[in-house]
Amino acid sequence: MRPVYLDNNATTRMDPAVLAAMLPYFTDHFGNASSSHSFGSESSAAIKAAREQVQALVGAAHSHEIVFTSGGTESDNAAILSALEAQPGRKDLIVSAVEHPAILAFVMHLQRDHGITVRVIPVDGRGRLDLDAYKAALGYKTAIASIMWANNETGTIFPVVELAELAHEAGALFHTDAVQAAGRIPIEIKATEIDMLSLSAHKINGPKGNGALYVRKGLRFNPLIRGGKQERGRRAGTENAPGIVGFGKAAELARQRLASDMGQRVRSLRDRFEAEVLRRISHCYVVGDLDRRLPNTSNIVFECAEGEVILSGLNRAGIAASSGSACASGSTAPSHVLRAMKVPYTSALGAVRFSFSHENTKDEVSRVLEVLPAIVDKARQVSGFAAFGNATEAGLSAAYPQQAEANGISRRRSLHDGRG
Repeated sequence: MRPVYLDNNATTRMDPAVLAAMLPYFTDHFGNASSSHSFGSESSAAIKAAREQVQALVGAAHSHEIVFTSGGTESDNAAILSALEAQPGRKDLIVSAVEHPAILAFVMHLQRDHGITVRVIPVDGRGRLDLDAYKAALGYKTAIASIMWANNETGTIFPVVELAELAHEAGALFHTDAVQAAGRIPIEIKATEIDMLSLSAHKINGPKGNGALYVRKGLRFNPLIRGGKQERGRRAGTENAPGIVGFGKAAELARQRLASDMGQRVRSLRDRFEAEVLRRISHCYVVGDLDRRLPNTSNIVFECAEGEVILSGLNRAGIAASSGSACASGSTAPSHVLRAMKVPYTSALGAVRFSFSHENTKDEVSRVLEVLPAIVDKARQVSGFAAFGNATEAGLSAAYPQQAEANGISRRRSLHDGRG
């Protein structure tokens, strides 16, 4: 039976059209884009075309605002370090408590080893940023605020357009990690005050090891990687022409899907899946901002179970999902995102993220729904929280009412006692 892949926030399958676009640049058009002969000109022209395709995906005003990198992590690091170096009098950084490790690990390193002050803004039970705390943190020492466009675990979308405006009022720069948002919701960066934005090709059916950083025209930028003059002197190193061509093609296809009804189709699949899970499985609820989420992301907490046990059962059934960020897999501790949202410990350990794509089908959703209730039931039986498994609905309601209400979900919905 064909496997079901519901871990598209971790990575996506490369589109065959992307591979087809890349192949000639491994063989026939192999020239170094910096060379002046015809072989180099072929690669240079292809990179130029790809830059324009990525520009179109994010709605940038100029193609030269797109700097190709090795991925989202490099883009994030480059943006933050450049902001600090360009403003030596400002030593404060602002991030949210639910940023990707590519941001959090780097800024904690800067604070620990380089004397930078990091101000971490909390979120509420739905994963929404504390706007008052954000405003209070901004000041004359703030170099940059870096807040993700959409959270990779819950799909919660942040008001980055407003956040960028507030940062500018304080004289600070604003960067957003849009790795999960790009290709899933429309982005028109030229209509915002966002200074820098990170992208990754493998999240939109492109190749791994390729990313981009949008750098607003006129912004002073200090490169992270120095050497040659590639990327207008903003990122040294011989360009990965095949990967960049693939990124460009993936961006073109993602833009076409955004213009169609594909996003709504994915949302419909996700919403049907969630409704049926809540109907068939007791003591579970959806985390995140249910009103402002990516259309493909569903993070469901299965109380009194361990997510890793559920994932193992799904994997044996040929179904791929995740317990959160792929960059933090292997940890048995609750996700830092769910901890920041104050999801109770016994709930947070049972969180499973299902992330859909345009390639998923109704039949695949039905197959997951057929096997998931039994998998969750078995996980509860073997979990360390098994003593809670026989608790009455009233008992669980008493244990978790604040979390259910914080997530905007009624007790009837989050603690439904029927099994399919």
